[in-house]
This record gives sequence, structure tokens and C-alpha cells, in this order.
Amino acid sequence: MRASVLGSGSWGTALSLHVARTGVHVSLWGRDPLEIESLRAHRENRRYLPGFQFPPEIVPVTAAPNEADFWVLAIPSEGARAGCELLPADPLVVIAAKGLEPNTSKRMSEVVLEERPGANVCVLSGPNLAVELARGIPTATVIASQDRACAEWVRERFATRSLRVYTSTDLVGVELGGALKNVMAIGAGMSDGLGFGDNTKGAVIARGLHEMAFLGVALGAKVETFMGLSGVGDLFATAASVLSRNYRVGRALGEGKGLDQALEEIGQVAEGVPTAHAAVELAHRSEVEVPLMEAIARVLDGKTRPLDAVAELMERTPRSEV
Repeated sequence: MRASVLGSGSWGTALSLHVARTGVHVSLWGRDPLEIESLRAHRENRRYLPGFQFPPEIVPVTAAPNEADFWVLAIPSEGARAGCELLPADPLVVIAAKGLEPNTSKRMSEVVLEERPGANVCVLSGPNLAVELARGIPTATVIASQDRACAEWVRERFATRSLRVYTSTDLVGVELGGALKNVMAIGAGMSDGLGFGDNTKGAVIARGLHEMAFLGVALGAKVETFMGLSGVGDLFATAASVLSRNYRVGRALGEGKGLDQALEEIGQVAEGVPTAHAAVELAHRSEVEVPLMEAIARVLDGKTRPLDAVAELMERTPRSEV
């Protein structure tokens, strides 16, 4: 069995380690030749996921193989469309990127199918922080596809004693849950950065989930999906963990740092930053109110300060919860 993982950041590396432990031979692709040379020389991703030695099954490459049993797309959403050029005409693609395409607000499955209409597409999403997956700490995830047989086949490739895998046919819901929770994690981080307590963060997470579900349903998702692993599960893990890049960006903003400084300190892509604007655009098209998402997007744009955004949210006209 052969897999090609596209994206050699922390997430792509963690997925490569996980899949390789099942005995699958993995080609780990990255666009930076110097970075790939480092992976080959040290048998470890010292920059993005240090401390995990590569097993023999992982081969870092700069040229994606033409043949594999399945491909894993772990490239950030901004580069996903370009990454599709590495795919053959009719691949089985497991989308692990959790974001929306900037400018178009399209989901990653929509992007892949536009570029490769013959692809069989699955989406992987859940509370799966990269370093914990690499450590083999028990967790669960969801594989979603409109083709149930495809989802079940992929489940067998990823399921281990440390990763319980469920399947779903709600591709839209699973995909949106994974993307939108990154925006809410930024909000939770801002709350902590401002020095607020657990009550505030609990309110951010709860109202954030409410907005995620309402927008998702308007776009064709099932509300139940947002109560599962790719919704509340992923949201809680991402919004409450210092391992989360999006949480750390939000916390830095709450502490008074600028966005550029926050991203530079993290040194990796935080998907919630471009996704915030794309999500707000989707909400406007669908005529769904998302005040929390809008407030986060305004802070990211530099149009308002985190503390002022909180005041604006708290002073909104009172209304029923649901």
C-alpha cells in the first residue's frame, strides 16, 4: 500500500507518521528542496514537528509520485488549488486541510473537484492536534464522503488502536466544522490574551458553535454534524489548547501584539486568519448573522481592537438564544 502526503508542515508530517505506522509506504512531499533535504538527512522534521524520528516507510520527496493508492492533501488552503496540480486525473484524495479558499470562500473539496473532476474525495476532520496524533495519544476523527464505500475504505487505512475513525456522508458539515472552528479558536485565544476568565471563553466557544452550525445548515450541512467530532470536538480541542496555532494567534492579539508579529512568532500558517474573511463572506451570501465571526475578522483586519470588539458584542441588542 502506498500513500502520497502533500504538505510537509507539522500536520502533513503527523499524518505521515500515523499512516506509516500502519505499514503503508508514504511519500512525504514538500515544495522547499532545502527543507526536504533536511528531512532526509535527519529523518525528522526538526522545524515543524521535532522529536519524532521517521520510520523507514516515510520517504521525503520534492516530486510527487505519479502513482499511489491514495493522496492526502495537507497543504494550507491558500495553496490547495496549486497543490492539485500534483494529483493525477482521477485520484482518491483525503483532504486534511482545514480552511476555506481565500477570495472564493470555497471548501477544499470544491477546489479539488474543480481541478480534478474525476477525483474521489474524502475529508478528514476531528480533534486531531498534530503533536498529539504524532505521539499516538488516543483520539477520534471523522472521514466524510458522499461515497460511503470510499469513506469506509479510507477508515480502514487510518484506524489504529490510538485513532478511532468514524464515517459520515455529510461532507459539507464535516468540512465546514474543521474550517470554521479555527476562526473561533482565534476568538478564544483573544479572550485569554485579554486576561478574561473561563466564563468568557465558555461563552465564546458556545456562541461560536452556534454560528458555525447556523451557517453550516444554511449551506446544506446537518446540524447534528456540528455536535460531533468535527464540530464541537475539534472546536474544543483547538480553542482550549496552547498547541493550537489559531489559539496562539488570538492570544497574541489579545495581549496587544500585531497580526504580523503573532504569525512570525508561530512560524506556521494559522488557517483561521484567511478563513475568517472567507467565512464572513459566505455568511453574507447566505444571509446568516455571525457577529462573533465578524468581530474576529475586524480585529484581524486591524479595523478594531480586541477589547473594543468585546464591547461591541456585549452591547448588541438583547435577543433570544436560539
